[in-house]
Formats: sequence, structure tokens, C-alpha cells
Amino acid sequence: MIDKLKEVKDRFLQVEADLSQPETMANMELYTKLMREYKSLQPVVEKYDLYEKLTRDCAEAAELMESEADGELRALAQEEYHAVREQIARTEEELKFLLLPKDPNDDKNVIVEIRAGAGGEEAALFAGVLLRMYTMYAESHRFKTEILSQNETGLGGYKEISFMVSGEGAYSRLKYESGVHRVQRVPETESSGRIHTSTATVAVLCEAEEVEVEINSADLIVETCKSSGAGGQHINKTESAVRMIHKPTGIVVECQEERSQFKNRDKALKLLRTKLYDMEQQKQAEQIAGERRGQVGTGDRSERIRTYNFPQGRISDHRIGLTLYSLDSFVDGNLDQMIDALATADAAQRLKGAGADEN
Repeated sequence: MIDKLKEVKDRFLQVEADLSQPETMANMELYTKLMREYKSLQPVVEKYDLYEKLTRDCAEAAELMESEADGELRALAQEEYHAVREQIARTEEELKFLLLPKDPNDDKNVIVEIRAGAGGEEAALFAGVLLRMYTMYAESHRFKTEILSQNETGLGGYKEISFMVSGEGAYSRLKYESGVHRVQRVPETESSGRIHTSTATVAVLCEAEEVEVEINSADLIVETCKSSGAGGQHINKTESAVRMIHKPTGIVVECQEERSQFKNRDKALKLLRTKLYDMEQQKQAEQIAGERRGQVGTGDRSERIRTYNFPQGRISDHRIGLTLYSLDSFVDGNLDQMIDALATADAAQRLKGAGADEN
């Protein structure tokens, strides 16, 4: 581990030096790339510097224990020695987590798709609750959200909705949300006060860049039509809505959120590219299915991951067995406690896997 940490620090110092060079500052693409690497290495180097300081402190305390004749001073040195040893042990564990390979997609933007599942209109309304929850969470982290496509119901719910979340680290925070979300509550459409159980599915896809997925225009069927749904006088006046079909895979995407057909086409292409990239990632994940079953975050999207129980005011995540009694705050976008716990459990599982590989 120490050899790896030394390599990381050497690279950090090299990147730091490169960032100060005039030719780097003149090349915005290179500067952005190096700055991103600098930020990713900085927490490791800071923790390693602390580790080295603690190691020196421990050695000094051990030396005092050996050389000090005064019994009281020797006892103080011994107390400091044991305290520093405990700090070193904690820091070593933290460094192991920091050295775990980072998900290359963590800093990417994401496309979130929410679909109403079992439960009819109540499921559609719950999809709306999830949309609001993720939108408020994104705002609190200064992420930008943008609706790509939606199919709204008469009561204000959604049969399905897709939206982009843009910002550094968006995928790292939202990737644990993929799966089936279950709600237990008295629906607005229920007059007798009975508690119903409904579901909605969430898929979190990291945005694919053009260099990652190449789409042949000959493989596309592009259709245009008039927009539908709520939207004022513009609706049904022009053929601005775009429907795109990828012939080799059968994937269909639609976008009608913009008044410009060109903008809708661009959004639809972005959504299609992301879906194709996700399909390839899913194939790779299936090849290492044993490892995937041990992970917290990116598992089967048909798996029930969380229950929202409104009568009891609780949220239970079934992957890590965590229950929080702060449902009102949670659906207002305060997800960090849950997401932090999922990230920690995921890292612990990967660390366990890394240890098994070494053995």
C-alpha cells in the first residue's frame, strides 16, 4: 500500500507542476483534464500526509518511552503512543478505501428514467413524487436538471419521464437509485382510506459521449410529429416532436420538450447514445455476474431496492438494511444520509473483494 501511495503522491506533484505551466493554461482541454485528476488525487495525498505525520509522532512517542527516566513522563509518552497507534489504524483503513479503483463514470452527467409500475394512477403519482425528490436533491447539490421526455397523466402523475442531471459527480451520487421503488400510502384517488402498495422503476444511466458510442445514420429511423400533452398554443401546431428508432437494437426514444425540431433531435440522439452505452455496460456486468451480485449500486433494475412507508414515516433500503424515520425530509430531496450509507457499503464490499483477490 505504501508503494502505491508514493506513486500517487509523485503523480499528484507532477500534475500540480504541469498545471502551473503556461502551455497547460493555454490548452483548456488539457487544463480541465489535469484539474480533474488533481482534485481526484488530492484527498489521497492529504490523507497520506497525515499518515506520515502520525507515523513520525508514533516513533517519537516510542523513543520517549524508551529514554525517559521519569515515571510520570514515561506514562504520558505511553498514553500518546497508544492514542497515535489507534489513529494510524483508522487512517490506514481510510487510505484503503481511497485507493479503491474509482468508477470511471462517477464524474459524468446522468439521464434518469422514472416509470410508473404496479398501481395504476397511484403509481404515476408516485413517479411524480420521485421526480420532485430527485429534482430537489439535484438543486441542493447545484446540479442542473433538464427534462428530455415525459408522458404525463391527467392527475399530474407520470407514466414515464426522462431527465438529465448535469454536474460533476452526478453519477457518483445517483447511481445507487436504479431499481424498483415501492410506496405504501393512502392514495389521493382512494376515498375509503385504505393503504395501497404501488411501485415505480428508476433507471440511472451515465451520459455517453460521442467518442464512446458511434451511431451510424443508416441505422436510424427518424420520425417527426406534432407534440402532444400540456404545453399551450404551440402544441399540435408544428411537427417539432422527434421519434428515433435504432434498427439494430430496436431501441426507441422520443423527445418533444423543445419547440425546435433540431433541439428535440439533438436530445433524442443524446438519449439514444446513452441507452446504447448502458446496454453495452449491462453486457459487461453480466459477464462478471458473481461480482455484480456482491455490489450495492448497479444491480438488476427489476430488484426492489427501497420502500417508502408514509403512514409510519419511514424509508427502508433493502440492500443494506437501513431504515430512516425522516420520510418527509427524504422526499424533499434530503437523500445524502442514505446515499452516503450506500456508497460506504459499496466501498466496503469492493474492499472485501480486493482483499479476497490478493489472497
